[in-house]
Amino acid sequence: MGFDMPRVCLAFLAFALALAGCAGPRAVPPPLAAAFDEPYVLATGDRLRINVFGQPNLSNSYTVEADGRIAMPLVGRYEVVNKTPDQVRTGLEAKLKTGFLRDPNVSVEIEGYRPFYILGEVNNAGQYPYVVGMTAQNAVAIASGFSPRAVKDRVELTRRHGDRVYKAEVPLTYPVRPGDTITVNERWF
Repeated sequence: MGFDMPRVCLAFLAFALALAGCAGPRAVPPPLAAAFDEPYVLATGDRLRINVFGQPNLSNSYTVEADGRIAMPLVGRYEVVNKTPDQVRTGLEAKLKTGFLRDPNVSVEIEGYRPFYILGEVNNAGQYPYVVGMTAQNAVAIASGFSPRAVKDRVELTRRHGDRVYKAEVPLTYPVRPGDTITVNERWF
């Protein structure tokens, strides 16, 4: 009685896949971890509250438009995408100082964040409003929980930072940022 090589290989492959499915969440790879911890930068869909001290006509809410700019009186179309709120504040003060105001004092706050997205094995995949302090587990709860076939101890997180896109498998306790895409994978067994 000899070995049936195709059957042995198939059985070994099925066993290896079963073991891989039992593996716990892996740590975020070191090069990606640094990118995931970068300071928050603005992108399309964020809403800013800009206050110019002593200038009520300039103080208002501004939405980052599709071209990455806001439209502000005296300043015109000002690019804010890929900048931190503090960088926007500094830039607006410099713009207003050149001929409009002697010593502008500007504050920039994020009034509303762009949404996050959740896909895959959840009950209600889609786009949802971001909540400050959110984790991947909170995002799953917002999407009405896991479907019966979901991998329930980790998710795949995709984050855009500048012109680069980072993707990593993360534990459910990992923090989510506005604009992130969370994918809940399907388990095989």
